Amino acid sequence: MSLITRSGALRLFVRARTFSTVPPPRLRRVGRVLVLSSALTTSVLGYVFYNDASNIEPAPFDTRTLSDLLRAYIVYGTCSIAPLVDAAPTILDTLSSIPGVSKIVESFVRATFFHQFVGADTANGALPLLTSLRAENKGALFAYAVEVDQKEMMDQTNVEGQPVHKRIIEEIIRSINASADFEDGRDVFQDGHIGRRTWVSVKLTAMLPNAQSLINLSIHLTNTRAQLEPPVLFPGTPSPSDLSILHSPASTRTLTESDIHDLKELYSDLVQICTRAEERGVRVFIDAEYSWYQPAIDAFGHALMERFNKLPSNGFLRTWWDISSWTSSPSVRKSVDGRVRPLVYVTYQTYLRRMPAHLTHSLALARARGYALGVKLVRGAYHPYEIAAHHLARSADSAIGSPRSLSISPDPEPSVKPSKDATDQCYHDCATVLIDAISQDVHRSGRFGAPSIGVFFATHNWTSCESILEELVKKGLGVVERVGVNEVQEDVVRIPLEVGERIAFGQLYGMSDALTNYLVGRTRCERPCVIKYVPFGALVQVMPYLSRRAIENKSVLGAGGATRERKGAAALIWKKMKGLVVS
Repeated sequence: MSLITRSGALRLFVRARTFSTVPPPRLRRVGRVLVLSSALTTSVLGYVFYNDASNIEPAPFDTRTLSDLLRAYIVYGTCSIAPLVDAAPTILDTLSSIPGVSKIVESFVRATFFHQFVGADTANGALPLLTSLRAENKGALFAYAVEVDQKEMMDQTNVEGQPVHKRIIEEIIRSINASADFEDGRDVFQDGHIGRRTWVSVKLTAMLPNAQSLINLSIHLTNTRAQLEPPVLFPGTPSPSDLSILHSPASTRTLTESDIHDLKELYSDLVQICTRAEERGVRVFIDAEYSWYQPAIDAFGHALMERFNKLPSNGFLRTWWDISSWTSSPSVRKSVDGRVRPLVYVTYQTYLRRMPAHLTHSLALARARGYALGVKLVRGAYHPYEIAAHHLARSADSAIGSPRSLSISPDPEPSVKPSKDATDQCYHDCATVLIDAISQDVHRSGRFGAPSIGVFFATHNWTSCESILEELVKKGLGVVERVGVNEVQEDVVRIPLEVGERIAFGQLYGMSDALTNYLVGRTRCERPCVIKYVPFGALVQVMPYLSRRAIENKSVLGAGGATRERKGAAALIWKKMKGLVVS
C-alpha cells in the first residue's frame, strides 16, 4: 500500500469521525465528498487487500469482525512506516497540545491504536474482552499501562492530596479484584484458585514518588554485591541480602534517607498487592525495565518470591494427608490446594549479556532458599535505548558538558547482546534449561506436588514456540495426538494438568493474533495455556504507552513483521468480503 493511499485513508477516517461537528449548511456538500472519497478509497483498498491477501493463508478460526480487521490493517499499515513510528511520540505531543486538534487526535487514536492494543479504560471495563478471550480458550495478563512523568509524580496530587503513585497502586489492587471476580464468576474447576488464567502485571518505576530511588539502589547493589564465580555480568544477579539496606537507619553514599524511606514504602505496597493477590488467587508478574533499574527490580522480585512462593516445609512433596485430601470432598480440597504457586513471577530478558548465567543462579538460589521460581521469559524491548545510553556514558567520560547518561554499567561493553541472532539463541537456550527444570520438578513431585517452578514463555516468535512445544514432547511433558476427521486432521500437543499449571505462552493484545490462534489450536490442556497481555487505562494516560510500545516492538513489527500482520488481516478481510459476495 503506498504512503499516499495510506495517508488518504487516514484523512478519510478522521473526516468521518468529525462529521457530526460540520455546520449544517455544509453538511450535504461534505457528505457528497465523503461518498465519492469513500468509493475511490474502497476501490483502491480493495485492490490493495487483494494484493496483500494473495498467497497468504488466512489464520485458522480467527473470530475478529470485519471492522476489527480493517482497524488492524490501518494500524499495521501505519506501523510499516519506520520514520513515522520513530516520530510518533513527538507527533502526538505536538498535535495534542493544539487546541481543537487534540480532540480529533484523541478520537483517531481511540478508534485505531487504542482499540487495537488496549483492552479498555478500566479493568472492569475489560471484562467483556476477558469473556471473549476465554471463549477462545485464552487467558489474560492485565497491565495498568499508565505512565506518568516523574516530575508529575512528585508534584501532582488529587483533591484528597493522594500522590499519583498511590493511585496507581490502588488501581493495581482493583485490577486484582476484577481478575478474581471474573474467575469466581466462572467457577468451572472447583479446586480453589488452581487453574486461574487471569493475572496482573506491575511496573515498579510507576509505584514510588521518584524512580531515581530505584537507580540509586541499583548503583548501591552493583557496588556492594559479592562477586560470584563464575561472575554474572551487569546488571548482575540477586542476593538474599539485597534489601538489608532498607533496615539501616543511616543513608549511604548512593542512597539518601528519602530514598530508603520511599523504597521501604514500595516494599510495603508490593507486599499489600501480593497479599491481596494471594487471597484472591491471582498471579503477579513484575515487569523488567531498563538495565539501570534492573538490579533493584531483581532484588524486590526475589524477595517477594521468597516470601510468597514459599514451598511446603517438607520440600517438594506434600504429606500423605495433603495428597489424600486432594481426593476428598471439593470443599476440603479447595481449602488445602487453594494457594497458587508460584504466585510471583519475575521477568528475565534474554537480550542481556548476563543470561543464561543469571537464570542458572536464580534456579539455584530458589532451590537453596526453598521457594518456587516464577519466570516470565522475554527477549527484551529496550535494545536501542541500552546501546545509546551505554555509548553516551562512555563518551561522557571524556567530554565535558556532554548530556548525562542513565547507564550505570561498569562494564566496557553494553549490557545487551550485539545482535538479534544472539538474543534468539539465548532465548532458545534458556527455554531449554527451564523445560528441563520443569521436567525434573514434575517427575520429582508428581501430579499432587507443589510446583517449584512456573514459566511464562512471552514471545512473538513462531520458531521459539515450535521449539518449546517440541522440547515439551521430547521431555515427556506433552504427547502428540492426531485429531480431526477424514482428510482434515492435524497433530496437537496434549499437555497434562500438572504441566499446564507450570507453563503458559503469551503475546501482546492486538499483536501476533495468528500465532496466538495457532498455539490455541496446536495445544490441548484442561486450562488455557495461551495468554494475552492486556493493557488498560484511560486514553489520555496511555498515550505515552502506545507511542512507546510502537517503538519498543520494532523488533516484532520490523523486519517485515508489520507487513505480515497487515497481510494477515488483508487475507481475512478478503475472505470475509468474498463470503459476503457469495451470500
